[in-house]
Amino acid sequence: MHSLESNHVIVGMSGGVDSSVAALLLKQQGHRVSGLFMKNWDEDDGEPYCTVRQDLEDASRVCDRLGIDLHTANFAAEYWDDVFSAFLREHEAGRTPNPDVLCNREIKFKQFARYAEALGADRIATGHYARLAKRGGRLRLLKGIDAGKDQSYFLQALNINQLAAAVFPLGGLEKTEVRRIAHEQGFHNHGKKDSTGICFIGERRFRDFLQRYLPRNPGAMVDEAGVTVGQHIGLPYYTRGQRQGLAVGGLAGRREAPWYVLDKDLAANRLIVTQNPAALCNDGLTAGSLNWLGEPPSLPLRCTAKVRYRQPDQAAWVNAEQPGKVTVRFDAPQRAITPGQYVCFYDGDICLGGGVIEAFSNFKAKASVHD
Repeated sequence: MHSLESNHVIVGMSGGVDSSVAALLLKQQGHRVSGLFMKNWDEDDGEPYCTVRQDLEDASRVCDRLGIDLHTANFAAEYWDDVFSAFLREHEAGRTPNPDVLCNREIKFKQFARYAEALGADRIATGHYARLAKRGGRLRLLKGIDAGKDQSYFLQALNINQLAAAVFPLGGLEKTEVRRIAHEQGFHNHGKKDSTGICFIGERRFRDFLQRYLPRNPGAMVDEAGVTVGQHIGLPYYTRGQRQGLAVGGLAGRREAPWYVLDKDLAANRLIVTQNPAALCNDGLTAGSLNWLGEPPSLPLRCTAKVRYRQPDQAAWVNAEQPGKVTVRFDAPQRAITPGQYVCFYDGDICLGGGVIEAFSNFKAKASVHD
């Protein structure tokens, strides 16, 4: 895209309050602003959880109020090929993927960026709560000011070129301030609920949705000793740390306490569960598919890390494992480290990058074996 002096910015308009205020702020700053509404999932809009029609109407109303053009694009084929197919493969492999991270890299900051450039944009903008700044002469991705809404975790898989073409107008604002601005501007969607669920697919009963694409493969649900305590419907339908939907209870000789998913035995098609929450805590992990935002740091690296969105930063050591992989050792055990999810690394408010969790481990347990 073009130089910073150029000022045509196309905003990814979702119909929500964040992208609406992002467009407003850019216009107030003197940029020539357009909107782009992306449809990335082809489905009957009449289904109760499909909000595409309403979201497009909301985006149109905001753009009309701002006096800016709204373009529309359908990236459903790209979403299926580059995000959703990988999402299904990961589930089939027994892992729990995070499609939002991949969606940002492949759709919002690749397909959207290309489309916007073809429309003459110099920059693209989104409503992400994150910041960009030069630190040490290099472009850095920084956390958003609002600690409760910071979304740098979801942007960790981008590359520097993708970030260099982006603008995040909300990074320096609290969410409450964004809603206040939207209310003062008379945006009809100022109180609209934040979207949740799978990126671009929306809120729906996850198990029912997944069954459309992955067959059930029932098997034994066993405790840590290998004793059968129930039946599972298929390993892809469960994730580590899960408590709901296990249908285990009233077992003779067992205490009345919740059961949690502890692990998956893919070879034997067994779901391992536990009534001991402490068993879900591990102080280490191995990660691959690494993406560093800038020059790879020297290892070992002392930093903070998080294994899920909105988790407080956790002090850790990152060490080289083998080519393309690292081990992460946390100062304190972390609950339900889950293969397929992302670990994100930070130096203060700087997002250094991250990787896909491949396995969890216990360094202290290993140390005690050798003592």
